[in-house]
Amino acid sequence: MALNIIDLIKGQLGPALISQAASQYGESESGISKAISGLLPAVVGGMANNAEKPTVLDAITGAAGSGMLSNLLGGTSNNSLITTVLTAIFGDKTAGVVNAISTYSGVSNSTSSSLLNMVTGATLGSVGKYAADNNIGASGITSLLNDQKGIVSSLLPAGLSLASLGIGNIFDEHEAETVKVTSYDQPKVEVNRGGNTNSHPAPSDSNNEGGSVWKWLLPLVLLALAAWFLWKQYGKKPEPATETTEISTIDSSMSTAKDTAVVMTPAKEVTDIDLNGKMIKGYANGMEASMISFLKSDGYKNAADDAALKDTWYNFDNVNFKINSATELEPGSEGQIKNLAEILKAYPDTKIKVGGYTDITGDAVQNKELSQKRADFIKAELAKLGVGSQVIEAKGYGSEFAKVPATASNDERAVDRKMAVRFTK
Repeated sequence: MALNIIDLIKGQLGPALISQAASQYGESESGISKAISGLLPAVVGGMANNAEKPTVLDAITGAAGSGMLSNLLGGTSNNSLITTVLTAIFGDKTAGVVNAISTYSGVSNSTSSSLLNMVTGATLGSVGKYAADNNIGASGITSLLNDQKGIVSSLLPAGLSLASLGIGNIFDEHEAETVKVTSYDQPKVEVNRGGNTNSHPAPSDSNNEGGSVWKWLLPLVLLALAAWFLWKQYGKKPEPATETTEISTIDSSMSTAKDTAVVMTPAKEVTDIDLNGKMIKGYANGMEASMISFLKSDGYKNAADDAALKDTWYNFDNVNFKINSATELEPGSEGQIKNLAEILKAYPDTKIKVGGYTDITGDAVQNKELSQKRADFIKAELAKLGVGSQVIEAKGYGSEFAKVPATASNDERAVDRKMAVRFTK
């Protein structure tokens, strides 16, 4: 499978950088993220379409040792490599791209222009580093970029297209191809991409009787097929979705992540969970059920010390922060924090530790800061609910224990982005 350059570059444009950009440019994080989502495939597509130009190849190889990736936010505004590449791939349409992205994302034109430089720098730096690390020469870089042509358009977010960016013609320089549409009952029409049509006499039918039979038989066949399709689509009840809940075994005292995780795949179905006679709502076999089961078994009571507890973490399976935020939860997340507080109240001698984790993309230091703030936020919320004395520590680990590589898809890396708790003494 060909390398997806866009997934590689996303590793440099993580949540921490988006948050920094939003603060520096005075924009919302959602606007910055939306702008980047449109610029990234456009830039990669432009480079792919100009993969054989010496200026593009020289810029990529030159970026490998320039340190461009270490200062994407502040060092890309007047970079000659970036200016050269943008001229090579967009020409006089660069301003149109900036304006289209500004309109689409809601950020200002100046911010859109700065983000274009930043995304181009991330692309040059990422591809250049990949080529240098894997000893890939100019021809290999050209081949790598050419492999991206088939996926670029599909990666543009909804509401944005190459045409809306004003660069559709840049990506399609082939001569017009003729598509022929032939009908047995209408004249044959040739339609070319220029919009011209040429009529020709209909092909002769040596069997008029056979043609007349199909005129009434074909609609019946189509109706039968439509009925069969509808029955297949709606005649069966949908099966419940499933979700994986993982209890990780990671702690800051370990030199590497210790993989003795317990993985469960319960149906994502809310049910009543018995908390010593009080019923709380949660997922069957989810975080609450697993913690209560452990406490009822006297597992916590019989644990001699913290060392006996530190390897078992319970992931929140319904607590999610808004993108790049450490203080705003997605709707519905408060319920599980309240459930945790109820569990702690039911077992007042129990103590816990909160942990925050990110995937491997972005700046490691900033990822750790973000995860620390999120862990602190949950600890503070539990304090507001009256159980603060039972939360001994909140710690952000960032990407320290992330297992999924930066080149993996966003969905695949989601397993590393989580909040969790463990029991402690």
